[in-house]
Amino acid sequence: MSTLRLRPYEAADEAAAIDLWHCTWQRAYPQIDFAARLDWWRERWRKDLVPKAQIVVSEQDGTLTGFVTIDADGYLDQLVVDPHHWGSDAARLLVDEAKRLSPSGVTLLVNKDNARAIRFYERNGFAPAGDDVNPTSGRPVLKMAWRP
Repeated sequence: MSTLRLRPYEAADEAAAIDLWHCTWQRAYPQIDFAARLDWWRERWRKDLVPKAQIVVSEQDGTLTGFVTIDADGYLDQLVVDPHHWGSDAARLLVDEAKRLSPSGVTLLVNKDNARAIRFYERNGFAPAGDDVNPTSGRPVLKMAWRP
C-alpha cells in the first residue's frame, strides 16, 4: 500500500494544483462552471497565494492529491483534496500541517451550504466564529477558527 506524504509546494506543482482545484470545486459545486474561472484562479494562485502563503501538498505515488494554503496571519485560504481521496486521511493531515505552521491559531471561511466541509472542520477542532459573505462570489460563508 502506498503512503501519502506531505511536502512543500514547488513551482513545478502549479499545473497539477490548478487542475486539482478545478476538478475538486467542480465536484463540490456542479452547477458552477469552474472551467470559466481557470484564468482568474491561475492569476489569483500566482499573485495572491504562492507569494503570500505557505503551501503544503500531499502526494501519493508521485501524484498530487491535495494541498493547503496558510498565510502568516493563520488564514487558511484553500484546503483542496482530490475527490478520489475524500474520506482518507489526506485532508486531516493537511489541516494538521496548517495548525503546525500556525500554532497560535487558524481561521478560514467555508461556504454555508457546504455541510460536508463544515462537519469536517468541526471534527478537526474548528468552531464557528461568525458569518460573512465571500467577496468574490457573494455567497454566504461561515467563519471558523481553531485555537490551541
